[in-house]
This record gives sequence, C-alpha cells and structure tokens, in this order.
Amino acid sequence: MSKANAHFHILSEQSICIAIGGISRSGKTFLSKMLNEQIPESIIIHQDEHIPDQDIIPRINQHIDWETPLAIDWDSFGEAIAQAKNAYKFVFVEGLFVYYKPELNKYYDRKVFITISEKEFMNRKHNDLRWGREPEWYIKHIWEGHQRFGKLPEQFTDALMIDGEMDFNVEEIIQQLEILK
Repeated sequence: MSKANAHFHILSEQSICIAIGGISRSGKTFLSKMLNEQIPESIIIHQDEHIPDQDIIPRINQHIDWETPLAIDWDSFGEAIAQAKNAYKFVFVEGLFVYYKPELNKYYDRKVFITISEKEFMNRKHNDLRWGREPEWYIKHIWEGHQRFGKLPEQFTDALMIDGEMDFNVEEIIQQLEILK
C-alpha cells in the first residue's frame, strides 16, 4: 500500500517521533522504510547520515571505529530530528545509538527496539559485504560496542520490542505503536 492509498487516519494533530534502535543488521533501516512507505506525511532520520569529520572519529587497529558514540555528530542529528518534527506528521529516527543521548530521548514519543541474537548478528555481518569483508575482530568489536552503547535504557519499559529474526508485520507494528487506526 502506498502513502497515497493509505487507509489509516492520524490520531494526533501533533507530530509523532518514533525511535528505532538495535544492533547493526537488525533491521532498523528496513523497518523504517516499511513504515515510511505505509504512513503519510512521514520522514526517516538516519543516524548514519550524521557523522563528524572522519579525522576526529577514533580508530581501533587502524580502522575507523564506527561503533562509538564519538562517530555521531550529535548536534547535527538533534537538529535534524527537531526540524523534522516541525515539518512532518511522523518522524522515524533510526540508528545504533538512537537512545544513547538522554537529551535526544525527549523527542521520542514511541520507542522501538529490534533484537537479534549474537549468532544471527555474526551471520548477517559475515554476509554484509557493502564495505568489503570486515575482519573478525572488528565484527566482535561491533557486538561489544552495541552491548556497551546501543542498548535500550532500562527506564524505557514502554518500548515495543521486536524480534529481528522474524519477518516484520508492518500493519501489526503500526497497531502496536498506536499511531494510526
């Protein structure tokens, strides 16, 4: 169903910002795109598009360390979220560290967290060749970085937890988020 043919009705006149977190290759971008296609007046803010100059991102074993919050331009990311909330009805914010900064968490009206097992993560990362084959030590570093910086804060007991090893049912997810009817 396209946005133009959506049969949903917006429940609120205010913008609704939905954060989608989880480890690399868990399905954050995929789910964001699915929701964006179904929901009118929506936009996706990808955390990956808000990076500082690579010269200031730390390195580990001569490799850029993308698995640290220092690899995000937090000012740019926060500004993009604020601008989107003023311009769109629905804002999907997705990224590895989407819940890392408490000052940004205030923007999120709904929270989603996608989980996958370490075994599934390793399998998906080994098959992800977008940037060439990553060394085994770095794939393990990604998992460890997620455990350290990317987890859902404990106070977010209202987050929708999604098993990223199962197919996403976008209609069911929309209902569970209670944003359209």
